[in-house]
Amino acid sequence: QVQLVESGGGLVQPGGSLRLSCAASGSSFSTNPMAWYRQAPGKQREWVATITSGGSTNYADSVKGRFTISRDNAKNTLYLQMNSLKPEDTAAYYCNVVWRGRPYWGQGTQVTVSS
Repeated sequence: QVQLVESGGGLVQPGGSLRLSCAASGSSFSTNPMAWYRQAPGKQREWVATITSGGSTNYADSVKGRFTISRDNAKNTLYLQMNSLKPEDTAAYYCNVVWRGRPYWGQGTQVTVSS
């Protein structure tokens, strides 16, 4: 049974930083790309960033230069370092992996950027 558990969200002031974690279990995902998505209230879920098994990364234009995705395959954990946060980054953040052709999602962690 694949499980993804996000943590690290919270309330932060504009310009602040947070580091999200996603602990994966049920299999080793070291050979799978993994990704972060987010969903703001009333909006569709949107892609934020992806990291391949080899460590190559891609980012949505809205977060490029501010967010960094990384992974620790030994710990089966995905990270998202978020700097220079803006109110428009407020959303529930979800990690994602496609394993054996099926997408898996965590329960999400809420990030609120507000003064």
